[in-house]
Amino acid sequence: MKTLMLGNEAVARGLYEAGCSFVSSYPGTPSTEITECVALYKEVYAEWAPNEKVAMEAAFGASLAGKRSFCAMKHVGLNVAADPLFTVGYTGVNAGFVIGVADDPGMHSSQNEQDSRHYARAAKIPMLEPSDSAEALAFTKLAYQLSEQFDTPVFIKMCTRVAHSQSVVEPGDRVEVSKPYEKNPQKYIMMPGNAKRRHPIVEERTEKLTVWAETAGINRIEDGTDHSIGIITSSTSYQYVKEVCGDRYPVLKLGMIWPLPKQKIVDFAASVDKLIVVEELDSFIEDHCRQLGIDCVGKALFSCIDEFSQNLVAEKLGVATQSGTKLDAAIPMRPPVMCAGCPHRGLFYTLAKNKVTALGDIGCYTLGAVAPLAALDTTICMGASISGMHGFTKAGGGEGRKVVAVIGDSTFMHSGVTGLINMAYNESCGTVIIVDNSITGMTGHQQNPTTGFNLKGDPCTKIDLETLCRAVGINRVRVVDPYDLAACDAAIKEETAVDEPSVIISRRPCALLKYVKHKKPIIANSDKCIGCKACMKIGCPAISVIDKKAHIDNTLCTGCGVCAQLCKLDALTAAKED
Repeated sequence: MKTLMLGNEAVARGLYEAGCSFVSSYPGTPSTEITECVALYKEVYAEWAPNEKVAMEAAFGASLAGKRSFCAMKHVGLNVAADPLFTVGYTGVNAGFVIGVADDPGMHSSQNEQDSRHYARAAKIPMLEPSDSAEALAFTKLAYQLSEQFDTPVFIKMCTRVAHSQSVVEPGDRVEVSKPYEKNPQKYIMMPGNAKRRHPIVEERTEKLTVWAETAGINRIEDGTDHSIGIITSSTSYQYVKEVCGDRYPVLKLGMIWPLPKQKIVDFAASVDKLIVVEELDSFIEDHCRQLGIDCVGKALFSCIDEFSQNLVAEKLGVATQSGTKLDAAIPMRPPVMCAGCPHRGLFYTLAKNKVTALGDIGCYTLGAVAPLAALDTTICMGASISGMHGFTKAGGGEGRKVVAVIGDSTFMHSGVTGLINMAYNESCGTVIIVDNSITGMTGHQQNPTTGFNLKGDPCTKIDLETLCRAVGINRVRVVDPYDLAACDAAIKEETAVDEPSVIISRRPCALLKYVKHKKPIIANSDKCIGCKACMKIGCPAISVIDKKAHIDNTLCTGCGVCAQLCKLDALTAAKED
């Protein structure tokens, strides 16, 4: 029976139907829902791994054992998993092994706009790229067939618009696949002698896949009435082209983005007067066409920056579109802010007040960089805060100033603990602040090794952050409540003053967690308020100034009381609890 599914949900359905038995991932928008959805199928073991490298290695191990496996990550997560990626491309697989990667053109929730297609070419691993949910399901099943037919891991590349858009799919039945494990040192032990023998096999595999791509149904030509222009495209760009052009121009729609066909593209180019490549981000397909000696237009028309839209494609192709309506009034900007009651707010206020140099990390707490808090100096990648602080202080950047690294509990487990080990081992100075909100917040409240629950919500081993920090050699470890500004201030002053590494764990659950019980909203007394705006310094969306007086939005306020600690006139007071 046909049904609507998100692209990510359709990938999960494809995993189920293909007989995938093992899934290991690290949450990362826009890939997260794949693993969350597949975990709902009792036939599939699914887990959150501490990071993408671990996830890929675990999934490879399951493939080695003879079970079809999968791991998912966002584009920057593929950087973390690159180490095993390039080698499993050499070893090949036992049972099918599929790698899901979701790019984020437009950087809706990412720190860069990299194009994952380059990884497929560099690692010599085939990549399929669906353009809607139906293809997401079908391509996932196809990926396992290709994986086992050609002895290779296979990429499924999603992007934000495909991952988070709904379209019609027709679910099917599950097949069960299992293969025996056979010891094969020459294939799986990648010492130099064996690796040298595997490389020619990988190159031969790419040639065979290229031949397959020439006639594969997922690389299809859709004819048009006007051959003055021909368009090569893929993924969501294909959807924009078809919405704008309909059947006017011939289109070569590529479902396998690596390796790309050769003769099929040459023949298509010969059938049209002018060839245009429509692809988001880099000139990946365009470069391939030029290597084939084909004259084409791509990035001369379409930028390598930001995601596309129907209007943009129509404009660049010179196609008239139906005019819509737009508001005459300017829509006010709504910059992202931390939620009302966010436990990180009090800590960031204290860091800013103390003029601390704070190296940040990846998570919702990155919003501590936004005015009025403006408490962070850097944000690079997962775990970089601690490693960066070590280098900063060793290079003399810490002289005469207080320096801290700010990192979340999930990010610390992902790649922060190794940076802390480096600090202890190389006798660094600086204070690591782990903002422990008891969940993986930015990607939608996924469990992690510090929460005590697994992906399915079942109780499991809980990693104790205090014990872990001490075990790697940090002697000074303390816990503070970020709602207590005085305690935060004392901890930061004391720990940044010592001549050894230290850890502050700022611990309070995320205000959006279902089990967190909020207090009654703070009461604003207009008679006592003098309009000094001290309460506005924390940037809480529940606080505003109306007629020069502080105002509390009762629908947003969680009663955390941080603002009340800033008011010297007691104009903001906690309500009495029932």
